[in-house]
Amino acid sequence: MDSDRDLRRRNRTTWLVLLIAAFCLPAYCADWPQFRGLHRDGHSPETGLLKKWPEDGLKPLWTVEGLGRGYSSATVARGKLYITGMSVDRDEGFLFAYDLKGGLLWKKSYGPDWNDSYPGSRACPTVDGDRLYLVSGVGKLFCFDAISGDVRWTRDLAKEFGGQSPRCGFVESIFIDSDRLICTPGGKEAAFAALDKNSGKTVWTSVGFGDMPAYCSPILVERGRRQLVTLTARYLSGFDPKTGEVIWKQPFDTTAEDPNHSNSPVYQDGFIYITSGHGKGGRAYELSADGKTTTEKWTDEVINTGHGGIIVDHGYLYSSNAKSHWACLELKTGKVMYETEEVGMASAICAEGLLYCYGEKGTLALAPVNPKALELVSRFKITAGDGPHWAHPVISDGRLYIRHGNVLMAFDIKAN
Repeated sequence: MDSDRDLRRRNRTTWLVLLIAAFCLPAYCADWPQFRGLHRDGHSPETGLLKKWPEDGLKPLWTVEGLGRGYSSATVARGKLYITGMSVDRDEGFLFAYDLKGGLLWKKSYGPDWNDSYPGSRACPTVDGDRLYLVSGVGKLFCFDAISGDVRWTRDLAKEFGGQSPRCGFVESIFIDSDRLICTPGGKEAAFAALDKNSGKTVWTSVGFGDMPAYCSPILVERGRRQLVTLTARYLSGFDPKTGEVIWKQPFDTTAEDPNHSNSPVYQDGFIYITSGHGKGGRAYELSADGKTTTEKWTDEVINTGHGGIIVDHGYLYSSNAKSHWACLELKTGKVMYETEEVGMASAICAEGLLYCYGEKGTLALAPVNPKALELVSRFKITAGDGPHWAHPVISDGRLYIRHGNVLMAFDIKAN
């Protein structure tokens, strides 16, 4: 009898724990703590979002001005929003922290940012617990206290690792793997490097593999073994985040004077896809079951977005091209499912089966994920701000964040 009561009590406790966890999970998933979201794939796990917008477009919940010049998107974590910008009258970069009502919490200088080709801030901050990591356009790596904004440590990737900046500056968004920070200095013996995320001390460099950085941020792939996959100036490669060992590499876009590799690779079901912004299209590779080798499967000239990213969903690729067309390809075969003039070249993310496409001419559009056609259900123009519309959209806690130059806008996209 007592044992039955104990069993029922334990069962009730178990269900209570599971129920609490179920309610807590959405709050955790609402964060967008790094470039392209939780898994760097442009997908948001959120649900309960609008399936269609008002005819006259979304109206901002709030707008902040004064970010300065920049193309970086926002990071949202633990009730705060972080974004960078460069002053309009000099090359000083700033990291901003806002509350989720648009109130400025603090603004911290991180010294010079990129003041050459397309001047302005670039990389999206990465938040890990109570710390924030950022690489400036001139190659300075910072660890900030995410609460106070104080600098905890800094390294100079160009000087300390022999790295050489690409034509448009350092753009990588930092990857955190357990207690290590992974970055791409681009030195002769340090194409990649790992630092202790708490102290900033060097853990390893990719001795034996050197290549200039591009403008790419790595993704994590788990197939046979854990590895980071990214594009440098001349190679697509996979490397071990624990040791820096380069597991495999493939030459890519080797004849370009300025390799415009601004899109992170995408991965699904053993296939890796990459594309370049030089109008030459992309390539798909199959990763072996043990994760040690890759085989080129097909090439295309349809998707060649400059820096808008690629969405892979249920075996299909969605992105734009230099002809200002939007396209869908089958991942395993390269078959073109459609190509349309809608939206134009755009940055894109995905949530709840919908594509959020932010065109570089200011069109913000919504369309169901559909390999048969791009059928826009809503669209309107972003008119606030200045300069190119290049920052990637961000979704967090039922809000859509759009950055256009000097301005950041927050839109409510909750269904209820």
